[in-house]
Amino acid sequence: DTTTKNKALLAMATALEEKQKQIIAANKEDLTAAVDMPKKFTDRLMINAQRITDMANGLRNVARLADPTAKIDKGWITADGLQILQRRVPLGVIGIIFEARPNVTVDATGLTFKSGNAVILRGGKEAIRTNTALVNVLREALKAKHLPENAVQLVEDTSHEQAQEMMNMTDYIDVLIPRGGRELIQRVVKTATVPVIETGAGNCHVYVDKDASLEMATNITVNAKVQRPSVCNAAEKILVHRDVAAKYLPTLAKALTDHGVQLRGDEVAQEIVPGMQAATE
Repeated sequence: DTTTKNKALLAMATALEEKQKQIIAANKEDLTAAVDMPKKFTDRLMINAQRITDMANGLRNVARLADPTAKIDKGWITADGLQILQRRVPLGVIGIIFEARPNVTVDATGLTFKSGNAVILRGGKEAIRTNTALVNVLREALKAKHLPENAVQLVEDTSHEQAQEMMNMTDYIDVLIPRGGRELIQRVVKTATVPVIETGAGNCHVYVDKDASLEMATNITVNAKVQRPSVCNAAEKILVHRDVAAKYLPTLAKALTDHGVQLRGDEVAQEIVPGMQAATE
């Protein structure tokens, strides 16, 4: 029931914080092995105390959400007196295929568990030690609450052959969700026989309308770009309504450049913000 699921999510959150030393130790091994990878990559891979706190708080936030299962959206009675109900139910077993972003391990577990599903996680090989440590902690928390720990499982074989096998396990997996860059997502969409929920591949936009609160728009835009600029869902393009562009762009430009963001714009934006480089893509 909802109470049981929420208590388990809170237990997972606490366990992550209590076991952060062993999680960080495992992550350091992954980072050492990835020493030759680009900084953008290792930033996504890296876990520290603050990021573990963020993961734990994310689980607590999920626990506070309304339970999406067993909700009746609508119903009616036919002319023959037959009652029809449209009810939300879990999908079953969800497979998540993702790149070397360990936070996805926790995010996906929280959301699938809250919605009454089991999850099979398959992350990038560069994060295998970190993911193993995270999943062990989450499973132990479930076991301590006398819940089935196998509701959360990690695929430890990170080969491409195993990933392909997972994409075709129609007898065991009800739906696949790929999380990461365009190449990964398209490979899953094109080759999987398991049904796929296709997610976005990045190049995220923020649109500021002429009637928007400009202060709120600035806060949202800075957060969307600056919080974790290396991840695939960081903002890459800002679209501003022409009626407020002259008034708003200088303010937004200062807020972003104060955080070290490089700006590129079209001809109109360059006229409004002197020194802005030309956008070529």
